[in-house]
Amino acid sequence: MNKTDLINAIAKEAGLTKVDSAKALNATLAAIQKSLKKGDDVTLVGFGSFKVVKKAARKGINPRTKEQIKIAAKKVVKFKAGAGLAIK
Repeated sequence: MNKTDLINAIAKEAGLTKVDSAKALNATLAAIQKSLKKGDDVTLVGFGSFKVVKKAARKGINPRTKEQIKIAAKKVVKFKAGAGLAIK
């Protein structure tokens, strides 16, 4: 399922127009992104949670040249599925 399919599904389930569904989805994604950028966790009960974690700097190997390189520290978003998302 891609974003267009999701918008269509929201429109059908909620009885909204596709334009309103797109606005709702975009607003939801923007709110989640804004919260994560602030460093807050986002928990959607029954669906899952998003959390920002720090990955430490480390050494790696360039597969083409086989020389060692430094990989910088960075922040990444982790998603943990909730119990309601389990496929039965």
